[in-house]
Amino acid sequence: MRNFFRILRFGAPYRHFAFLNALFNLLGTVFHLASLLLFIPFLRLLLGQVRPVHDRPAELWTRDGLEGTFNWFLTQQIEAHGQMGALLVISIAVVVLFLFKNFFRYLALVAICNFRNRIIKDIRSRIYDKLLELPLRYHTNERKGDLLSLITNDMQVVEYSVMYYIEMIFREPIAVLLFIGTMLTLSPQLTLISLLLLPISGLIIARISKSLKRKSTRVQEKSADLLARVEETLSGIRVIKAFNGEADMRRRFERDNELLTRGSIAMLNRQDIASPLSETMGAAVMAAIAYIGGSYVLGDNPTLTGDSFLGFIIIFSQLLAPIKGFSQGWSAITRGGASGQRIFDLLAVENSVKEKAGAQPIAGFNERIEYRGVTFAYESAPRSAASEGRTAVLQEINLVVPKGRSVALVGTSGGGKTTLANLLPRFFDVTGGELMIDGHDIRDLRITDLRALMGIVTQDSILFNDTVANNIAFGTPGTSMADIERAARIANAHEFITRLENGYQTSIGDGGNRLSGGQKQRLSIARAVLKNPPILILDEATSALDTESERLVQEALLKMMEGRTSLVIAHRLSTIQHCDEICVIDKGRIIERGTHAELYASGGQYRRLCDLRRPPR
Repeated sequence: MRNFFRILRFGAPYRHFAFLNALFNLLGTVFHLASLLLFIPFLRLLLGQVRPVHDRPAELWTRDGLEGTFNWFLTQQIEAHGQMGALLVISIAVVVLFLFKNFFRYLALVAICNFRNRIIKDIRSRIYDKLLELPLRYHTNERKGDLLSLITNDMQVVEYSVMYYIEMIFREPIAVLLFIGTMLTLSPQLTLISLLLLPISGLIIARISKSLKRKSTRVQEKSADLLARVEETLSGIRVIKAFNGEADMRRRFERDNELLTRGSIAMLNRQDIASPLSETMGAAVMAAIAYIGGSYVLGDNPTLTGDSFLGFIIIFSQLLAPIKGFSQGWSAITRGGASGQRIFDLLAVENSVKEKAGAQPIAGFNERIEYRGVTFAYESAPRSAASEGRTAVLQEINLVVPKGRSVALVGTSGGGKTTLANLLPRFFDVTGGELMIDGHDIRDLRITDLRALMGIVTQDSILFNDTVANNIAFGTPGTSMADIERAARIANAHEFITRLENGYQTSIGDGGNRLSGGQKQRLSIARAVLKNPPILILDEATSALDTESERLVQEALLKMMEGRTSLVIAHRLSTIQHCDEICVIDKGRIIERGTHAELYASGGQYRRLCDLRRPPR
């Protein structure tokens, strides 16, 4: 229930919709109750028990005043039009009252629809904003399937299992109070007995609802596993087919699917038993009330008239529906509490890469980049030797990159090259030492200003399901087509773009899958060129390309690097030979540094790397 009220806090800006819903539900219930009360004079008329009233009561807003006024009006109608005429008037009045009841019910539904869906929209936006806010460290540790399940399956559970029943939680008590108040005016004793019998069914349903939350938690976990399996399949479909892995993946999927199905069946069985059970218990209570009320009518000293008793039974039968709805809403909210908890757990995750209060702006890059005694360890990895006596990913890195110079990082896989580059745009924060730009620790700078100084081209060309032009202009809104075309020419991409079906307005598909690897990489370079950053980070930008594509991309990279400060990660000699300095990184340390010629002549680790990568004669 705590999660339910936390969800309701998102509705503060839309509370006027909640107020309108409560008002319209109140009016609708009043007209519903009035239509039911008309059945009492209707029955009296049929049974010939109407007591003539020729004088209109002076007091109106009392029980006797209302009843006397209605009987006076009914007497007037009988005398003027006969009993059939009076019956027609009552029948028309019932229709009119039901019309007003349903009109206000519709207005209440419109109000709660706005309230419910705007809350869901805001929660969904908060989740997406949180996914964008969280650092790469979080996304590295979490499965994409879990996050996708959170914003799809869990949001759906919250929307239909919690938000859908918000109105029931607030509407039904209004109806219950009005119905009980009316029953008290008809027969206080019978009302008291009925209120003593009703909680019995409520206790049984509450026991069922308590177990729904546990079942729902397991179902959401299994649903996340299944979604992760599908996402994994779609991402690796090429490898699955290449290695004839369809049977193995199908077997894994069927296992997850079976576990989800069993959990769903168990949860729904518990959920579905609540409705028939509550209906059966309601029928039992109704029978007991009918038997006891019958004794008040048929006893030696009757305390209740037959028509009032039938009116009581009619109203009591209507009382069961909101009680049943309330119990269903409570069960749904209990079930949705598990999904709500998962959502709030995500929103509560701390961002480890935070911008300091009063962070300094930075508009340009003027002097140098400096790694000063930098140490780094991932959260899931052992901490630094300096702090805890254990091996870190990077250890005591000291490196200066003057403005306009290019520095290459080489070494065996897992040595820490990409991690070193990822520290510069603050994808991660150093765990020891300082990383400086123009003498300022980057942790003291505004993150958006810092990243605005940098253009990044990675081995995996990350493109979006949009047009060529919008992919190149990503992150730089308002860019003219002339600037986009100029960036494409520098990236050696203009020629192939013009050959596409719709040129720069061609949609490239999911992840750019309609383009070749070299074409996607050149679009990534064009995107970085358009940003016109003073600092470039090139992470294995040519490693996945064929010879012809590598040549075109390499030419584009060289043009882009002119006059810019560059941090280059590469294995191919063609990419790093032109760099002003080459640093060899091994096990998180810089073990060699110098130009290509100097390092090759020294015969150290760099020479061995070059010899290993030189093609055989």
